Amino acid sequence: MKHHPESNQIRLEHVLTALGNPIRMTVVRVLADGKEHTCGSILQGVSKSTLTHHWRVLRDSGVIWQKPSGRENLLSLRTEDLNIRFPGLLASFITATQEDELTGLTIKQYNPDA
Repeated sequence: MKHHPESNQIRLEHVLTALGNPIRMTVVRVLADGKEHTCGSILQGVSKSTLTHHWRVLRDSGVIWQKPSGRENLLSLRTEDLNIRFPGLLASFITATQEDELTGLTIKQYNPDA
């Protein structure tokens, strides 16, 4: 079974490591809409093995929920848990990815709609 840490086990250093990668930044930016997304709908031009690695990092750090749904997995952001553990961190991160032009260009590389 996939490992989702309990909210009180989420560690800041793991969250920051997970958020510090352009592909994972893109995932969080897409999931910030509050909806569940299938694994295949978030990123473009990324191999399945690379996606699997990034889902694991995000899931194991406590940034996302990943649950099976048929032949796919659904991903969603652990907004409530992250806000409890690190108030304001997620909102600041999302705002920065939306307002910083260079970060925005990187994110658009992986998802033009983000």
